Amino acid sequence: MAARRALIAGITGISGCNLADRLLADGWTVYGLARRPSPLADGVIPAAADLLDTAGTAAALAGIDPTHVFITTWMRQQTEAENCRVNGLMVSNLLAGVQAAPSLQHVALVTGLKHYLGPFEAYGSTKPDTPFRESMARVPYPNFYYTQEDIVFDFAARHGCTWSVHRPHSMIGWALGNAMNMGVTLACYGAICRETGRSFVFPGSPEQYEAVTDVTDARILARQLAWAATTPAAANQALNIVNGDQFRWRQLWPVLAKALGVTVGAYPGHPTPLVEQMADAAEIWPRIVARHGLADYKIDYLASWWHSDADLGRTLETFTSMTKSRKLGFLDFQDTEDSFLDLFARLRQAKIIPTA
Repeated sequence: MAARRALIAGITGISGCNLADRLLADGWTVYGLARRPSPLADGVIPAAADLLDTAGTAAALAGIDPTHVFITTWMRQQTEAENCRVNGLMVSNLLAGVQAAPSLQHVALVTGLKHYLGPFEAYGSTKPDTPFRESMARVPYPNFYYTQEDIVFDFAARHGCTWSVHRPHSMIGWALGNAMNMGVTLACYGAICRETGRSFVFPGSPEQYEAVTDVTDARILARQLAWAATTPAAANQALNIVNGDQFRWRQLWPVLAKALGVTVGAYPGHPTPLVEQMADAAEIWPRIVARHGLADYKIDYLASWWHSDADLGRTLETFTSMTKSRKLGFLDFQDTEDSFLDLFARLRQAKIIPTA
């Protein structure tokens, strides 16, 4: 195998750190870019830069000659117009920093299902039919995913490299301090319920509680990213990526409760957002840390109540098709129950949540 050198932008996030683990296991050289690239997996070569700083990004990337660039980072802003400006600038600065790399072959971009559902400001307004397919048209609203895509498409056309776009659903996997990690958020929710004697109540909408849905394990996303970057049939393709099974939250919720050692509360038939349920979490969490000898992280670093509320509060059915990837040769599958249970076990091992 020819030497493969990856530059991962967003190395400390859930997508980036799991991708690094996958590529390192496969023998790649991995450079990890972040504002504060620490801590990193053994073997990752750090590069520190703020992607909003054009000159600083160029300086950080000078001398790095990646064969593959993976963009796994974003920054939420107050409006979608600002999301487009800021997240577009981050991608532009990153690609400007590698435009002279003589070995560059491929650029991969991780986005998500807001491609189909619309931005935060118009989320779910178009109510797309399920399963979501990559052939669906863009929704008629500004969307920073589209801005990022267009920058990547233009760069690839001008520089003669290939591209891929990857669209995961709600992310489950090992990462701390990441807004998109529903698995860690629900683990912390369970730990607080157990500490306080509260019932573990599904916090979302009736539509999400009853409907068919799916999620994305960060490990299967990593495997798809590595596959698409090195498979000619996947070049210049947008690809959904989910575990490959479907479930209903009313079926999965008792499984999660048992794994976390808590009692399932009756679903009240309406949302009870985590932002409201966990209003006192900052006061409770230090007691849990002290009682169980856990790593001393603040709850706001570990759990992202608002993001999980957004995912679980949708009022429409949400699941995706993996047919396109299957036809191109990506046949990996991940059991969703195992996604959560594996994560809970690792969180206990790292002393992030108590032993059940």
